[in-house]
Amino acid sequence: MKKLFKTNFILTTIVIFLGVTSCSEDFLDRPPEDSFNVADFFDTQAQVETSTNALYSIPWFDFSSNTMWVIGELSSGNGRTWDPRNADFTNFAVNGNNAQIGRTWESLFAVVGQSNYIINTLPEAVNPNIPQEVVNNAIGEARFMRATAYFYLVRIFGSVPIIERNTDFVLEPVVSRNLVSDVYRFIREDFEFAADNCYSKIRGANFDANARISSGSAKAMLAKVYLYEENYQMAYQLSDEVINSGEFKLLGGDDTDGIASSSYYDLFLPENDNNQESIFALQWTSSSRFAEGNGVQSLFAPSAFTGGADGYSAIGPSPDLLAAYEDTDRDVRFYATIFERGATYPDINGGYTVPDNIDFQGTRHGLKKYVVGSDDATARDDGSGNTTTSNNTYILRYGELLLIHAEAALNGGGPAARGIESFNKIRRRAGLDEIVAPTLDDVFQERRIELAFEFEFWYDIVRRGPGFAINFLSNTDRGTFNSDTGVLQPEFFQASTDDLLFPYPTVETQNNPALLEAPVPYDFN
Repeated sequence: MKKLFKTNFILTTIVIFLGVTSCSEDFLDRPPEDSFNVADFFDTQAQVETSTNALYSIPWFDFSSNTMWVIGELSSGNGRTWDPRNADFTNFAVNGNNAQIGRTWESLFAVVGQSNYIINTLPEAVNPNIPQEVVNNAIGEARFMRATAYFYLVRIFGSVPIIERNTDFVLEPVVSRNLVSDVYRFIREDFEFAADNCYSKIRGANFDANARISSGSAKAMLAKVYLYEENYQMAYQLSDEVINSGEFKLLGGDDTDGIASSSYYDLFLPENDNNQESIFALQWTSSSRFAEGNGVQSLFAPSAFTGGADGYSAIGPSPDLLAAYEDTDRDVRFYATIFERGATYPDINGGYTVPDNIDFQGTRHGLKKYVVGSDDATARDDGSGNTTTSNNTYILRYGELLLIHAEAALNGGGPAARGIESFNKIRRRAGLDEIVAPTLDDVFQERRIELAFEFEFWYDIVRRGPGFAINFLSNTDRGTFNSDTGVLQPEFFQASTDDLLFPYPTVETQNNPALLEAPVPYDFN
């Protein structure tokens, strides 16, 4: 955390806001870059409206491209790897010296720090002629981003320091971590502010207009937070409110809920970024500049697939995930998520047939989700040969909100029949039969398949409690297949309670020993 507390980090934050770009061309408009005067920076309505652009991309880059999938998919057992940089996440051997843990911490606290800059600077520096609702919307966006970063931090590390003002710790970099319950309260209050102050909207066919978060986005995220806190009544109430608002729709599926000619597969095409199902997504560009594009394809794709020197096949779908699909011929999500030998994709690279020797990390399969082909790949200008894409990264979409609604209802938060209908909307779009009386285990299974390789599954396992999580993780097959014969060689690793949270980065505990002390209540005054 030392970077967070240094004065040069705060100065860098100001520079970043003046010099970054993000997502669609309308979204790229930003304040002039020839002055670092804060008063000038917030002088016009356009400057205020675009001051939050950076929060949708650059500070998230390291987490999104490098570590989100390592935690969400490798640790959960959805994926497997031999890669020594990440293999410790498959066998529960991660310690504070792991580089990916350090990246996770720094990236998420960068989001916090840059959000704080807007939250604390804008009210004082803004031109008084700017309408208050414009100011409040920008602050709402920043508080939404800060809350989202803390939602990841608390689920990954547990107790963490709550930082509201970057300058509070410039001279005193030792700061206590706060109670998990207080971190959740802090998250809720940020999302509540965003729900009350961000603009309301209906997502339409003009996808570029859907890029920014809304009041409905904040309510949907708040519903998810309440689900984690097991406040099922509030999770149901908020998810039901968002569903009834009509702001979001499934892409494809029921004619009344989406575009009939589209399907689940279309969710992950760059041309459908910010579609009506997208509640909140990180916004990437086709820029060649570092940290402005989505780096996931570079890591997930087969060799030579992108047109660059990358395509590292860094993770493959585990035998456990492959076996979890109930009907790979009918479930449209399978081929939208996983490359199987002989499968054809007419829209990729002028027509792509998965080769008979595909074998990501000993799995005899590859990954399709977030792998979109060379047409959307842009070579980075750092000479590395790596590429990035403009493909958004979903953080929350309407399909997941329907499953939140279902889970909250089945836990007694609302009428079960309403939750079952939401659950079966997901089943129908996938091409599967409805389940008349789904259980909570059915919802868990549906979340696993619906959100596979959207980097959520680890958190779903852990939130079911240590008894379930340890048993599930210890009995998840992370083995390999013989590439020629297909014979499975199972592999299991024993998890423990200590493995359900990740260690703080060693460099952070060395610089801030208070992280190793007991957490303290946060002063909300």
